[in-house]
Amino acid sequence: MLHKVIIANRGEIALRILRACKELNIKTVAIYSTVDKNLQHVFLADETICIGSPDPKDSYLNIPAIISAAEITASTAIHPGYGFLSENANFAEQVEKSGFIFIGPTASNIKLMGNKILAINTMKQMGIQCILGSSYLSLDDMKKNISIANNIGYPLIIKSAYGGGGQNMYIVHNDKDLIFSLNCIKTKEKIINNHDSIYIEKYLDNPRHIEIQIMADNYGNVITLYERDCSIQRRYQKIIEEAPVFNINNSLLNNIKNKCIEVCAAINYRGVGTFEFLYKDDMFYFIEMNTRIQVEHTVTEMITGIDIVKEQLLIAFGQPLSIKQHEINILGHAIECRINAEDSNKFIPSAGTINYFHPPGGLGIRWESHIYAGYKVPIYYDSMIGKLICFGKNRDIAVLRMKNALSELIIDGIDTNIQFINSIIHNSYFQQQGTFNIKYL
Repeated sequence: MLHKVIIANRGEIALRILRACKELNIKTVAIYSTVDKNLQHVFLADETICIGSPDPKDSYLNIPAIISAAEITASTAIHPGYGFLSENANFAEQVEKSGFIFIGPTASNIKLMGNKILAINTMKQMGIQCILGSSYLSLDDMKKNISIANNIGYPLIIKSAYGGGGQNMYIVHNDKDLIFSLNCIKTKEKIINNHDSIYIEKYLDNPRHIEIQIMADNYGNVITLYERDCSIQRRYQKIIEEAPVFNINNSLLNNIKNKCIEVCAAINYRGVGTFEFLYKDDMFYFIEMNTRIQVEHTVTEMITGIDIVKEQLLIAFGQPLSIKQHEINILGHAIECRINAEDSNKFIPSAGTINYFHPPGGLGIRWESHIYAGYKVPIYYDSMIGKLICFGKNRDIAVLRMKNALSELIIDGIDTNIQFINSIIHNSYFQQQGTFNIKYL
């Protein structure tokens, strides 16, 4: 039984988890770093415990401290949210070994699908198209790397097998680019991920970024909650997402969704997850699976009416899925804009005190955020401070509501990307549904 849940995260996702727990009458424990003592979910949780200094490695990445917090508070489960330890197989394993429930996939699921190369190989075995290449590189053997790159053929993209959020991704067009990029990665990758699992694959020009949301319980039941278009990106990081997608043949979509269900069934997947694809010329190319809740889960919730975080909790509790595939219907269209504390022109993060804050409202408007007037945005974490989601019976209405909502949203005292987002939403090309790709910006 999920009597009490440790929320092992911060910001808007921590508040989102807390709300879902409250609806299920589950007690909550907010862990926090010293700089996060004034977060909303810390004020609202049933219990709170400080686990370390602002540096993530001393707090939100500190596995012994988080498990100790669970022991001290007699919690029964730990929800990792997204980012931080959410896709760390060792953390999931340690949580379960310590006698707690990990609210997410099994450690074996994360080990298999959290490593991009292993995930790609799994998908290939299931007959799913992947991008050409997908070979490991050695940070210490440049001659071998050049040979691999030339066999695949430029242009290529370098990635981390364990990376996320668009970090440590480099497009290379020749041998010189390759050497330079790998030297850039070398120190940084070992600091960030404590390993050097770098791989390379063919770079696909101008595709769309399409993802499939899935849910699976402990009894072999797997469903998809349709798809999302996440093509509006900057620096390989999503900033606008929407659901459902447009201008893709339904038979192609149904086929790839069925394939995702088959994969989950074959690996005994548990919990929520997202299969991510690049789509070009009527082909889906698998790139990775996120074995956690996604930032953009909100647009899926809006078009299906399903609370994905509550389903996560119920699955962890041992309940079967509360809904069957044929019962899921698309109720309309939803768009999410990520609101970041950053300069709109240079994308430099902005920290400081929010002097005045006014959220938007109205029919079909959803604001997910932990900020308030007087809140101090710290320098230590991701720059996202809120998500604005607008829903309508069709995309045109969702876009109109987003325009209105952005005009009402006021965050004063720090720099934000509101003006930048507003310029995208008002752009005529964006308003031509399903015509843009990841190179749009």
